[in-house]
Amino acid sequence: MRILFYADGRSPITLNWLRHWIERGDEVHLVSSFSCETLPGLASLQVVPVAFSGAKTTGSPASQKKGLLRGTGSLRWRLLVRQWLGPLTIPGAGRALQAAVECIQPDLVHAMRIPYEGMTAAAANLKRPLLISVWGNDFTLHARSSPWMMYWTRRAMRAALALHSDCQRDQLIAQQLGFKRDHPSLVIPGNGGINPDIFHQPTEVVMQPVVINPRGFRSYVRNDVFFRSIPLVLKQIPEARFLCSSMAGEREAEAWIARLGIAHAVQLLPACSHAQMGDIFRSAAVLVSPSTHDGTPNSVLEGMACGCFPVAGRIESLQEWITSGQNGFLVNSNDPINLAQAILEGLEDTELRLMAAKQNAAIIAERADYEHCMEQATTFYQEIIFRGK
Repeated sequence: MRILFYADGRSPITLNWLRHWIERGDEVHLVSSFSCETLPGLASLQVVPVAFSGAKTTGSPASQKKGLLRGTGSLRWRLLVRQWLGPLTIPGAGRALQAAVECIQPDLVHAMRIPYEGMTAAAANLKRPLLISVWGNDFTLHARSSPWMMYWTRRAMRAALALHSDCQRDQLIAQQLGFKRDHPSLVIPGNGGINPDIFHQPTEVVMQPVVINPRGFRSYVRNDVFFRSIPLVLKQIPEARFLCSSMAGEREAEAWIARLGIAHAVQLLPACSHAQMGDIFRSAAVLVSPSTHDGTPNSVLEGMACGCFPVAGRIESLQEWITSGQNGFLVNSNDPINLAQAILEGLEDTELRLMAAKQNAAIIAERADYEHCMEQATTFYQEIIFRGK
């Protein structure tokens, strides 16, 4: 197959998908919405920026942070700018993408994420089969953020011949926004699945009261509530420790830690590789994901695969994976008391954690195993190409 991806070439999710098709021996082309490094085996790499993505810096995550405003407030400001002004850049990006597609003549175009890659693909009026992936909160947050974002989301759904999402909820929303019910669709994790060689359970049960928050800073993740829950947990379990990935150097996190006097119990970690995150997850008893909007977070599934007891925001997508009180807790992400109570119960109830770990291992193996999911994706791609002829 000759496949053209329009995606953020810096993203680990994108790289996960690209590697699969390259290793299969397919001809893989990447049109990236952000400047990025090439990947061995790519047939070609071009950059088509959209929604001011050309203004972003390249390099390591740590080096990118130094030149940018940080913290939830600035994240929300930048999000507003992209949601209201970003759509103005879509027609121009669409023309550039159209030129790339006409030159490469792929069997399939896969736009990974609706804003703004799927929107741009819709604007390009491609004469090739178009598959769009839904990422995270494309529908629940971004589509509703401005009239133009809703317009382009609907246009993307009408243009898509096929749809990939990480939860059934998004398939239903897609149909409400114009995606045809009889078109091919696939529900597997956004990153293509969980690699059991990296994300697997520890050989021994974790007894230390360690909590991991793997979400970093995002506008829709209530890290303020998370930090405010920590003193409540420490009051009951003084020896509890909290690990926060992708938060090293975050001034807002440092401010909360200083304000609450919890520096002795919190470790802010840098962005970590998958292998490092596997080890970190296996050192923790409880995983916390206090999001208010989301699809199925890959980091939550990775933590579940490593035996962490998940405590997550009560959002519809995660109800497809977690039955609260059985294999995790779904809580009010706006309430630090509710969050602290769930963390405490997860830490203190070893029997519940063991039962949840067994159940979650079976869920991940059945629904999120990388090899199995990508076998489904291969069949899915072939169906799309056949339908597009």
